[in-house]
Parts: sequence; structure tokens; C-alpha cells
Amino acid sequence: MKSQKQNHSLLIKKIASDLGFSFCGISKAEFLEEEAPRLEEWLKRGYQGKMSYLENHFDKRLDPTKLVPGAKSVVSLIYNYYPEKDHSQTNPKIAKYAYGQDYHFIVKEKLKEFMLRLNSEVGEVDGRVFVDSAPVHERAWAAKSGLGWIGKNSLLLNREMGSFFFLAELIIDLELASDGPMKDYCGTCTACQDACPTDAIPEPFMVDGSRCISYLTIELKDEIPSEFKNKMEGWAFGCDICQDVCPWNRFSKPHNEEKFNPQGWENFDHQDWEEMTKDVFQKVFKKSAVKRTKFEGLARNISFIKPGS
Repeated sequence: MKSQKQNHSLLIKKIASDLGFSFCGISKAEFLEEEAPRLEEWLKRGYQGKMSYLENHFDKRLDPTKLVPGAKSVVSLIYNYYPEKDHSQTNPKIAKYAYGQDYHFIVKEKLKEFMLRLNSEVGEVDGRVFVDSAPVHERAWAAKSGLGWIGKNSLLLNREMGSFFFLAELIIDLELASDGPMKDYCGTCTACQDACPTDAIPEPFMVDGSRCISYLTIELKDEIPSEFKNKMEGWAFGCDICQDVCPWNRFSKPHNEEKFNPQGWENFDHQDWEEMTKDVFQKVFKKSAVKRTKFEGLARNISFIKPGS
């Protein structure tokens, strides 16, 4: 006879599936002891660049009970964003996760529905939902719950679908049956390290965020350092290089989320990008994650990657 913890865990996995999540894994809400020294070392090396917010709330990043008092379980979820068509042959290039509408809102709506269904089935469950928000060490939780393993490019890799997906979490006060972690299947492969044009992966599992093209095109608000000239390979917002070369991504399959489809920029040519006005930017990227870099940031990026500039 299944215990109540197991029944609740099965219910959660059914709700996850009903809502379109590809995978769901569960961990006990406890201090991430193994991650603490890794995170400390990463920060000590200055790999966060100018993302000083990553230095804040160190304890909350590692202990979910400090984010959600009384938390018993962390539910980790995978939501696919791999597109039907790859637009990275165009130039400038946009990372696949930003092709469509901003995932924060789309996935968060699903998580709110998740909590409503859980409450209606189980009774009052207290907790919070997260989509790449708040100081949640989401890849560590996903790995701990068996959704995959942390690859050498520091992203979560899943044997059935690679890494083109979003991670989301429920941190709740419901006690659940935990899933175990998965072993590392990177082996001796160094494709991601070898392919990075800015040498942002100086050693396996340790990414120098301050050299990553995603950081340079999105998070960095100053001018892009001249040392990266001719190394950006056409990326204007984010970068997919370390994922595109990963052998596990040969298992990626297109998503079923219409809102993740391109929203009107996909047929732009060089001239359209270079002559884009603020009005066009606000219209085309109104609901997009590309808004994060703002019009001025995107214009800076396009100018920086322009051949001969």
C-alpha cells in the first residue's frame, strides 16, 4: 500500500504532465551542502562579472527553508522551448529561449494553476512558485531530483531532451517522496568548452559568466570590452553555442507552446536589424525576453557584431 507521501508525489507528477511539463522531480527541502563550496568558489573568482545581485542572499540560494519557512519539498519541473525551426542562420542571432513571448509569464501562469489544482486535491498547501526568479539554485535542485545532471557548460542535461528547456520550481510545505539524483553522462566530451569563442568555460563545470556571450549581450550594461570583437559569432541576444554542439541535444524535439514561436522578427534582414527604431523594437519585442536588454542594449550589440565596425 502506497504511503500518503507517495500518493501526493504521484498526484504532483500527474498535474505536471497535464500542464505540459516534460519532466517532474522531487527533492527534500534541505541545505544544499555540496553546492555551498562550489558557489563560494565561483563568486570568489569573480565569474559573476557585474551581476552583483548573485552575491546577495547566499544562504537563501542554498537553503529553501529560508525562502519558504516550513518548506518540506522542492518540486523541479522542465518545460521545453526547443523550436521547430532554428533561426541562428540569420545574423544577428537570438538565443532560442527568446524566440517567442517571455517564458517567465507563460510558465509562471502554469505554476499558479499547478498550485490551485494541488490545493483543490490535497487541501491547503503553502509555498511559492519560481521561474528563474528569486535566489533559487534551480539547476542544483533539478539535478538532485533526478531530472538530469549538470553538464560541463553548467547547464542541466537530460538524456531524453538535451538542455533546451526552462526550469521551474514549487517550494512547498507538503512532505513528498523524493527522487534520487542521476549520474553524469558527459564522460570525456569537451565539445562545449572547445566551441566557446570567448573561452567562457575555462574548466569543466565552471563557467566564467563575465566572458559568456549571454552575459555580454544581456546582463552587461556598459560597453562590450574590445577583446571580444570578432568573437561574438553574430549573437545579438544570448547565445546557444555550447548547447548547439552538445551531443545530448540531438534528442531535442520541438515544443508545443504556440507562445514560444517567433513574434515577427524572424524574417528581418541585415538592414531591418540595423535600421530598427525604438518603436519597431517595442512593437516586435513587446512580450519578449529580448526587452531585458532594452532598445539601446540591442542596438549596441548589433553595432558591436557588425562586420568591419
